Amino acid sequence: MKSYQKLTTAQPAACQVEEEGAAPMPSGHGKLAPWWVGSGLLVAAVLLSTITVWVLRQVSGGWLGPTPPPKCLLVPESHRFDCYPERRVVVTQELCESRGCCFIQSPPPAEGKQGVPWCFYPPDFPSYTLESLNQTALGMVGLLVRREKAYYPRDIEQLRLDVEFETDTRLHIKITDAANPRYEVPLDVPRVMKRAENPIYSLNFSWDPFGLLLQRKATGTVLLNTTVAPLIFADQFLQISTSLPSKFLYGLGEHRGSFLHSLDWNTLTLWARDVSPTESFNLYGAHPFYLLMEEGGDAHGVFLLNSNAMEVALQPAPGLTWRAIGGVLDFYIFLGPDPNMVIQQYQQVIGFPAMPPFWALGFHLCRWGYGSSNETWQTVRAMRNYQIPQDGQWNDIDYMDGYRDFTLDSQKFASLPSLVEDLHKHGQRYVMILDPGISSTSPRGSYWPFDEGLRRGLFLNTTQGQPLIGQVWPGFTAFADFSNPDTHQWWLENLQHFYAHVPYDGLWIDMNEPSNFMDGSEDGCPPGEFDSPPYTPAVLGDSLSAKTVCASAKQKVSVHYNLHNLYGLMEAKATASALIKIRGKRPFIISRSTFPSQGRYSGHWLGDNRSQWKDMCYSIPGLLSFSLFGIPLVGADICGFSGSTSEELCTRWMQLGAFYPFARNHNTQNEKAQDPTAFSPAARTAMKDVLLTRYSLLPFLYTLFHHAHLQGDTVARPLFFEFPWDVATWELDRQFLWGRSLLVTPVLEPGVDSVTGYLPQGTWYDFYTGSSVNSSGELLKMSAPLEHLNLHIREGSILPTQKPGTTTEVTRGNPLRLIVALSSHDTAWGDLFWDDGESLDTFEKGNYSYVVFNVTQNIFTSTILHASTEATKVTIGTLSIFGVQKPPSKVLLNGQEKPFSYLDNQVLTVSDLGMSLSQGFSLQWL
Repeated sequence: MKSYQKLTTAQPAACQVEEEGAAPMPSGHGKLAPWWVGSGLLVAAVLLSTITVWVLRQVSGGWLGPTPPPKCLLVPESHRFDCYPERRVVVTQELCESRGCCFIQSPPPAEGKQGVPWCFYPPDFPSYTLESLNQTALGMVGLLVRREKAYYPRDIEQLRLDVEFETDTRLHIKITDAANPRYEVPLDVPRVMKRAENPIYSLNFSWDPFGLLLQRKATGTVLLNTTVAPLIFADQFLQISTSLPSKFLYGLGEHRGSFLHSLDWNTLTLWARDVSPTESFNLYGAHPFYLLMEEGGDAHGVFLLNSNAMEVALQPAPGLTWRAIGGVLDFYIFLGPDPNMVIQQYQQVIGFPAMPPFWALGFHLCRWGYGSSNETWQTVRAMRNYQIPQDGQWNDIDYMDGYRDFTLDSQKFASLPSLVEDLHKHGQRYVMILDPGISSTSPRGSYWPFDEGLRRGLFLNTTQGQPLIGQVWPGFTAFADFSNPDTHQWWLENLQHFYAHVPYDGLWIDMNEPSNFMDGSEDGCPPGEFDSPPYTPAVLGDSLSAKTVCASAKQKVSVHYNLHNLYGLMEAKATASALIKIRGKRPFIISRSTFPSQGRYSGHWLGDNRSQWKDMCYSIPGLLSFSLFGIPLVGADICGFSGSTSEELCTRWMQLGAFYPFARNHNTQNEKAQDPTAFSPAARTAMKDVLLTRYSLLPFLYTLFHHAHLQGDTVARPLFFEFPWDVATWELDRQFLWGRSLLVTPVLEPGVDSVTGYLPQGTWYDFYTGSSVNSSGELLKMSAPLEHLNLHIREGSILPTQKPGTTTEVTRGNPLRLIVALSSHDTAWGDLFWDDGESLDTFEKGNYSYVVFNVTQNIFTSTILHASTEATKVTIGTLSIFGVQKPPSKVLLNGQEKPFSYLDNQVLTVSDLGMSLSQGFSLQWL
């Protein structure tokens, strides 16, 4: 069914609250001046704001209080930067004016909304002055001085400004205490040796008040203008604001919501927290990075390298405020200019993601509540019986003895070693869960992980120097301090001991925010500046210790107040190192808590979602956000973790989940089974078919991961990354691409047999049939019966696929089928990276094959750019060419005539090629 409906903008996602479509905003101020220096539009806004206040005063009978000073009325509502961001405080005029700020009450916002701040900065609020600015080899160094104290304790009066023009597309700006060292994130970042010669940006300064004004040279677009509100830099309150050149902002994780953030007075908090994904809550990870689309299709990104609790306040000006409660202001700005390049440039700073083992891209199955290793084994056998693809079988905490790490329930899971042996015989893998909370209640001498950790001093300590005791699954627990290198050795030894009994293949590290069933510890948290800071960001629970450990807890590198958001990263780093030493192969790790650079060590799953249509829909923005964050190995629990799924929901979710880069079906205890074998024959067949489709595409997916590892390309990709000039793609988050070539349009609603998707301009080919659709950039209503997932190949692409088997091991030995999707100019390009799928550093050591495929003038060529012995084990069996306008009279393979088939939908197929992947060849049709 093909019916077209032309629209200028795409429809909002099913999981979003529908809002009026936003058009791209103007590119900002042409002149580099503070925002309050007038322009016609601003004066008009001020007049409107003033009139509105006057009218409200008349209507309200004076409840808005006395008339504010004229300087306050000069500030339009959208440009009011919050001077009193404290939550749970009713801001009065007295409180506000005690801070030297303007107070204008606004009508109460709608329920759940924040609304216009009543207390905001006047244009003349005291800030820092740039006292001196000197050139350095890499940029500039300046001195900032504050002569009037702000309103948080321990104002730092003199700051050092460091500016480094690191590359032509990367700017590094750091603001810190000029006199005393402060905590900085212990992350390895590149050190440049010379100043950029031809930067595509220009940086200017406002001296008094101090401000940064960053422009893109090519367009004049103002990317940053920090004169919009005062800089505040106290010991435990750091705040800087900027205007934004548009409202199209993405990133700033981890949160649940639409991919495109709302700038309607929206505050995003970054503080790692164990909570089921819920809108407006701070979730498991912290990623202080945003990508912003500018008018015309350019993009830039901003990264604040800071691991303290923080919030980012977005407002409709458009503007943004960073608020952190520690560390320094250490910014990297990436100039792109296209969004793909922004993400590459970001990963040049934080590090490129690790290359996953090939088997990690297969289908994984898990649940909490298998009950025993035999029951787990029954599920594996049922999957094999129905010949449904599966590579990984997992166990949750029920395999443990009393939920204690590195133990095995000798009654219910006695046959686990035999199960793992059986998995390995069938080319499958075993993955188990670990938590960082170590049981502290076993009799002394009976539980080595705690006894030895205590002896070596490897746990988080209280301010009194004793292990901090919280409560997690095994009961009372201590928490491993992964900032201590000695803990890495202890972690390795524990993993080695367990591996000797159960030779697992990968690890799932959970509860690593770290999660705590208590607030703080068994003794609460002590009074003091860490647990009760002068300002607490808008964290769930209103306390830094809510469902985690005390912020005052002592760790090797620093206090937990500084390191909390790094906990999952540090555990992942220790776990990756241990797996490499134990197995000598690429590690496979999935972590719940994450921080920038984590892609180097682990993937991520989107946490404890629910079996609801909304949760399935929200998983796509989650995938796309983690693509921005440099963690491409990401997925959600397919069919939902908590609650009970339905057959229709699970079928649709398996179809979507088959195109998560990391594909795992996971379920909680005490709910009915939701693995593919648990459903009717029709649903089971639909699930099997889509998994076979995924497995056929693994050579393509693996090659995408190679490009992610090599240069920071995204795997699951937003449409606007490939079509940045098409504003209709900027809000799309219910479709996504694999790489640049494969468009996925899932069904995200119950009870439908069609789906509406946006096809950007060009020719798109049905993945299954090769039939073409020409789009001018429009919505297309597509048939989508329950057994069908819509997939389209972009013109000009060549996809390497493979005959699918039930495991990646079987699949890897099967013949390749290359799918060519001709462009309107009859050209196409694609590539394939191939190695043994598991050895360490194969690219770096040269143990790989890299093949480029190309079509021009009716000639397909396969060119070997690098070869290894692995390629000799694989043959190219079939070539399918979509979009061949006329039936060929003959086909020549390396000059020799070859039989072929040609269909009315313009698909040319040549089978039985029998060409080794290690040999270049050409195929011509005449």
